[in-house]
Amino acid sequence: MARVLTITLNPALDLNAETDSIRLGNVNRSRSTRLEAAGKGINLGRVLSRLGHTVTVSGLLGEINAAPFDRLFSSDILADHFVRIPGQNRINVKIAEGDGRVTDLNGPGFDVPADALDRLKARLGNLNNRFDAVAIAGSLPVGFPPEALAELVTLAREADIPVWLDTSGAGLTAGLKVLPDGIKPNTEELAEWAGHPLESLDAIAEAGRSLQATGIANVVISMGEKGVLWLSPKGNWQASPPPVTATSTVCAGDTLLAGMIHGLLERHHPEQVLSTATALSAECVRHIGVGDPMADDFTQLIQQTRVTLFTPWPGHNNNGEMPS
Repeated sequence: MARVLTITLNPALDLNAETDSIRLGNVNRSRSTRLEAAGKGINLGRVLSRLGHTVTVSGLLGEINAAPFDRLFSSDILADHFVRIPGQNRINVKIAEGDGRVTDLNGPGFDVPADALDRLKARLGNLNNRFDAVAIAGSLPVGFPPEALAELVTLAREADIPVWLDTSGAGLTAGLKVLPDGIKPNTEELAEWAGHPLESLDAIAEAGRSLQATGIANVVISMGEKGVLWLSPKGNWQASPPPVTATSTVCAGDTLLAGMIHGLLERHHPEQVLSTATALSAECVRHIGVGDPMADDFTQLIQQTRVTLFTPWPGHNNNGEMPS
């Protein structure tokens, strides 16, 4: 298996609650609650570790409430290369209602000291010949400039390591300028980058191709229950997920990207890469937390995932199929 580095600059403690419909202004009771150390790069690392890879997690971590992260890194076999800084990691409340609706209340986190990037680069050291892939994922904390994120992408590129970027807003804009090998926006993030709503598969694909035209080899667009669109140098594919009952979509995108990186590192056929990643993401939404490749029915979920070559033509409809 491969060696993967993930970088999370704004980790969080996620308080996940499952409940029936929320009644605003009233006392509500949850069916279950769970407090979990998280962050997009950390979530990615957990899935990749479960898939058998050797994972190093790094980034910035607040000292005040770091203990849950320490326990997670130990239990999930993640090598800890985080830089501890003063302050507290943010606490995010995620409320999953019975109908599948998820409401996020994201709290504030630490303020980044001026020397954070220098300390992080020193902690990472020389990346040459140490990793087979790098994933930089998540939002930017207060005080961490987007240009510093671009420096981290460049650090991996200069070491000739494939680097994936999963962020949004100013961080995505800055990161795109230094050409990561792959990005994984969802439709909302892609629309934000494009500057206009994306209301059809045509529009989503066109925005994705515009990103590719800037020099990004792989653009993986997660479209929720509508599936995944992957634009790659070897061709374009669309995946329709297997039918599942959604409980929480919180970690679905992170799980999807982990599955993509896994398949590419293992040099699987593109259709296998996308079907496995999409099925793993579908497995994830059935419960709180990241996807589980050891689920009893995971093979069935892969078999139920439909992957087709995506070749748009005039007059095709919004599900990518020829109109009848």
